[in-house]
Amino acid sequence: MVRSAPFLRPSPLPPVSESNRLKIFSGSANPALAQEVARYLGLDLGPILRKRFADGELYIQIQESIRGADVYLIQPTCRPVNDHLMELLVIIDACRRASARQITAVLPYYGYARADRKTAGREAITAKLVANMITQAGAHRVLAMDLHSAQIQGYFDIPLDHVYAQPVLQAYLKEKGLLEEDIVVVSPDVGGVARARAFAKKLKEAPLAIIDKRRQAHNDVEVMNLIGDVRGKIAILVDDMIDTAGTISEGAKLLRKAGAKAVYACAIHPVFSDPAIERLQGGLFEEVIVTNTIPVPPEKQFPGLTILSVANVLGEAIWRIHEDSSVSSMFH
Repeated sequence: MVRSAPFLRPSPLPPVSESNRLKIFSGSANPALAQEVARYLGLDLGPILRKRFADGELYIQIQESIRGADVYLIQPTCRPVNDHLMELLVIIDACRRASARQITAVLPYYGYARADRKTAGREAITAKLVANMITQAGAHRVLAMDLHSAQIQGYFDIPLDHVYAQPVLQAYLKEKGLLEEDIVVVSPDVGGVARARAFAKKLKEAPLAIIDKRRQAHNDVEVMNLIGDVRGKIAILVDDMIDTAGTISEGAKLLRKAGAKAVYACAIHPVFSDPAIERLQGGLFEEVIVTNTIPVPPEKQFPGLTILSVANVLGEAIWRIHEDSSVSSMFH
């Protein structure tokens, strides 16, 4: 079950006037999240006809007038990544041809983000490729949540607003009373140090530890060293996503060996590729805390998994973009 996490605005948004022409549409990747966002804004999701031809080709038709409207398309490009990405591009094109005034692609999860630079010869930089595809399809701006790396913002030649789900996770940890305990925030790799440091700063300047890992191949991790003191403390592992859970589970094993009395996993995007569930419910974690940027099907939910909603964060960001207000001030 997804927990609603109140965030930001204690009272409902002022009603959006019909003249503002704010429209919310959802792809098929995460309609439940899109419905929550629309509810936060006091709107209904726009109707879309979606069907496939016999050979698998996708057909999209927007079933109401959006001429002159500001359209927000909510579609994480999660599994099946190629299908959901193509669906997003087709919906953008349909909105462009329907004369929408502005089209904003709302990406709670940005797929293909891990290939964001060349680390070996003859590699593709798919994070840039996908940015080009979204732009060329006709999007005027992008709203993204917790990109895998900050540099991806520069891959777009259109405005991009970057929002964060960390306040939702932090509010939940505070609600559990963990901030009153002796905690240490842990980065599962050197690349996530900035993310973990920002997380620790919001948790009463909690101390920081870093796991130095060596990746032998994709989805194959060998943990080497722990930098920092975790003995007798509650360790909170912070990452942007959990895919196969290799990184975070090996990190938890190292923390247990180093004397941590409890280990919590906090991540934004629950990708949960096999064998993630087996690893996560193997007794290494007191709790695994994620958000609903990606839907978690019932067969991948397990005792000890907590799913927090980011709908209020996305809804607030959409309202501020539409009203030409500051988005970054949401997090101050």
